[in-house]
Amino acid sequence: MQRFYVEMSLRQNEFERATRKGPTFIRSCSPLFLCVLAVLAFASPVSAQERPSWEAQVRTYCDAREWSAALSVLDAQIARAPKDLDLQAWRARVLTWAGRLQEAEQTYREILAIDRRDPDNWAGLASVCLREGKINAALSAIQLAIQIDSKRADLHAAYARILRAAGQGREAQAEFNNALRIDPANTEARTARKAGRSYTNEIRGGVETDSLSYTIPNNAESASLITRWTSLWSTNLGGYFYQRSGILADKFLGSVTLHAPSFAAVTMGGAIADDNAVIPKSEAFFDFDRGLSKREATVLKGIEFQYGQHWYWYQTARILTLNGATVLYFPRDWSLTLGATGARSAFSALGAEWRPSGVMRLGFPLVAWSDSRLSGNILYAAGAENFASADQIGRFASQTYGGGVRFESSRVFLAFTYSYQRRTQNRTDSYTGFSYGYRF
Repeated sequence: MQRFYVEMSLRQNEFERATRKGPTFIRSCSPLFLCVLAVLAFASPVSAQERPSWEAQVRTYCDAREWSAALSVLDAQIARAPKDLDLQAWRARVLTWAGRLQEAEQTYREILAIDRRDPDNWAGLASVCLREGKINAALSAIQLAIQIDSKRADLHAAYARILRAAGQGREAQAEFNNALRIDPANTEARTARKAGRSYTNEIRGGVETDSLSYTIPNNAESASLITRWTSLWSTNLGGYFYQRSGILADKFLGSVTLHAPSFAAVTMGGAIADDNAVIPKSEAFFDFDRGLSKREATVLKGIEFQYGQHWYWYQTARILTLNGATVLYFPRDWSLTLGATGARSAFSALGAEWRPSGVMRLGFPLVAWSDSRLSGNILYAAGAENFASADQIGRFASQTYGGGVRFESSRVFLAFTYSYQRRTQNRTDSYTGFSYGYRF
């Protein structure tokens, strides 16, 4: 109100100066003119502050993650100005942050049906579609945004992130470079490019030892090469070498994986071996892996479903395993894996039967650096097995306790695992394993 009286005083002084110098008819209408000035003086500051006021309210509510309150403010403003596309765009953003992705996508599409010229709305739609797993729709939307304004580094960085999600690592790298060429000081683009760096090949290797209480230790070594040929296809070729009860055996394994965007990863493969009656002479397998994420969730960030079937053909047995697992992802890189396996064993002289087993694994962070991290895990497994390799009894029950640590950076990972297994007949198995990987 103080501002109102000051402006009224200034405008009345100007009016009095004008009337002293002006014609008689101006002085005769001075009461009406004063009323008009009063209305203008009162209305002017309100209209100037109205928009910043609601926007500040929305930002405050969003910072506090009070999405319903923010949407209430926007809905009130939209009721007063239903054709204001900026208000509609704000509403779409808040719906996105609130995780109401279908409503956000619908709002963005309604805006773009009226005005297709704003690249921010296309980028917003692309972001929503990416989170919904609609990779192709996200790519189309961000490409239109860049067509409208190709000189914005943030749009190229967003395009790169979507390409990376689609498995197009090289194309993503090129877009991150485009973003930095436009704005070399853009920290977001630098960080995203570093995080999104992808490699075509990965070499993996490992050694493991089972120290058995009832016989000499068993050892195994492995080496494999994983190659990502395109955004959709990758292969895995590897060799495995075993020393079981003093007998040597080896096998070759190969598999191919289809990485279907917004669907799942599907793997099929097999193995052949120089078995010497201690490992399967041949194998075949099928795996299905489907993940869902919700980045804005406060408790459950994502969930992954895994299913697999594996056939083993020994000289004296045929075994089929059905494997299922669910991985729950929590904030701060915590995870919980729950898995179950059903094994059907058919022995030449004993017939066939099913035996169950289960596993639970908790993963947690230890130390994190700018581009690498150290994590740990603990596990417990229990069940009955009757696999037919020479180091196992035809049937035994077991309880396994274990854990491990893993170091991982953009190019390298190193992992160590230890477990202790108690079996029937007072037999035990202490397992140690070391594995590594190098990406290039």
